[in-house]
Amino acid sequence: MRIAIGSDHAGYDLKCHLIETIGRLGHDAVDLGTDSTESVDYPPICAAVARAVVDGDVDRGIVMGGSGQGEQIAANKVRGARAALCNDLYTARMSREHNDANVLAIGGRIVGVGLADEILELWLDTEFEGGRHQRRVDLITAIEDGSD
Repeated sequence: MRIAIGSDHAGYDLKCHLIETIGRLGHDAVDLGTDSTESVDYPPICAAVARAVVDGDVDRGIVMGGSGQGEQIAANKVRGARAALCNDLYTARMSREHNDANVLAIGGRIVGVGLADEILELWLDTEFEGGRHQRRVDLITAIEDGSD
């Protein structure tokens, strides 16, 4: 799997760690920035990750910041992105099973590297259940398209 990954300065250290984890799990990471802990605005980075997913350049995306909240919001502004803030295992699993999330948001100041590895692996391995959940994802898409 090819995975786009991006963070602001607050998520930089976790991003570097997760790039190694992605490789260890047998996947390819596409690093879309930032390149240091120097302060940077996150919206363009998160949008680039989401666009890479929506455009089919990668299979999934990951965005990180201090809390992950702003990063999730920015990624979700890209039509077709379904970014989910997952700072625990339950939300990681549910975001894939029920929501078919294609972008994972994590708070670098909230989640330690051990838990982040567990969240990432679970999120990558969990399949979308479809069924009644597909109908709900379709309804979300209709809202996004203005056809609700």
